[in-house]
Amino acid sequence: MKTFDELFAELTTRVASRPDGSSTVELVDAGVHAIGKKVVEEAAEVWMAAEHEGQVATAQEISQLLYHLQVLMLATGIDLDDVYAHL
Repeated sequence: MKTFDELFAELTTRVASRPDGSSTVELVDAGVHAIGKKVVEEAAEVWMAAEHEGQVATAQEISQLLYHLQVLMLATGIDLDDVYAHL
């Protein structure tokens, strides 16, 4: 288990080091449009899980949405402090 901050640090390192076969690097390289489509898809899956699949499935879908949001943050140069400033 990791925190939101720990995930962001891990993804930041992954994008900087660009390991072969990294789906995170592939997404960042695909650009904002591709990542945005994944964000929309994952948000819909969160909603559907909350409506029909219960807490465990909803939590799993939320974790995937958070991952894709962080990938979008990295692709656009937004860091955690930028987001936290608006919470």
